[in-house]
Amino acid sequence: MSIWWSLRLRREAASVPLARRLLAGAMDTAGVDPDISFDLSLALTEACANAVEHGGADGAGGDYRVTAFIDGDKCRIEVIDSGPGFTPDPDDPPGTRVPQPSSGPADPQRAESGRGLFLIEHLADHVDIHNRPGRGAVVAFDKILKWREGALLAAS
Repeated sequence: MSIWWSLRLRREAASVPLARRLLAGAMDTAGVDPDISFDLSLALTEACANAVEHGGADGAGGDYRVTAFIDGDKCRIEVIDSGPGFTPDPDDPPGTRVPQPSSGPADPQRAESGRGLFLIEHLADHVDIHNRPGRGAVVAFDKILKWREGALLAAS
């Protein structure tokens, strides 16, 4: 069995906990292990926070989309915004996946910048971050699920 849902949310801070709670509730109902649910909920929170902060043209309102798929033993989440996309590092060769999350000591002037992507990379099993030219950015990630005993959707 598989399930999916998709939300179109305003680029407002209040939308972030809404998306997180819907995901957590769906995973709890399906019987996903609480540790896996926590990891995915935190990764989703970071991706949504990025979309709210950076995902619109010139700081204007707008919206973003969150889609979650639970299929068999895997959950895939996509957060798609309509902003300018990620700015590639000028030192990276053409075609390099953007961006490269920061794993080293942060610049004190930008202590919060890039940490969300770093967290997503470490909480998920696979991450795909890319631009849609002229149409924003996509942060997609997936994780293999573990199930509680007697879970409704446990892969058989």
